[in-house]
Amino acid sequence: MRALVAGLDSPALRVLAACTRSEADYDVPDLLPPAVDELGLTFHPAGSVAGQEAAARALAALLADELTPRELAFRDHHRFGHQLALVDQLADLDDEYDILEYGDRAPAQADADVTAEVLRLAQHPRFPADPTDAPT
Repeated sequence: MRALVAGLDSPALRVLAACTRSEADYDVPDLLPPAVDELGLTFHPAGSVAGQEAAARALAALLADELTPRELAFRDHHRFGHQLALVDQLADLDDEYDILEYGDRAPAQADADVTAEVLRLAQHPRFPADPTDAPT
């Protein structure tokens, strides 16, 4: 209902907004894709690589100013592990934090690498300029 109040409107969004809590478990998975499409947004199915990458980019952009580099690397590593190629470098950097005291690498160097990687993620294209372009 908030979307309708905010001025967003589409037939599928109205049906989605009318769902009760008891209907949500069953109806929302089928109603959400057309509602998102009608609004001109990109829908990523749950568990898809594209959805995980979009989440990783959004988290990088949202949390970059709120968390330390080490916390960012840890959260990303915990959330995605080494399974998502887009953020594997952050997982590697989180692993490096665990062995800093045994090597000659300074924590500030690891922080700088994490900061650069988070900036790369946050600036990574979220969608192709042309729908026929392949994602980068």
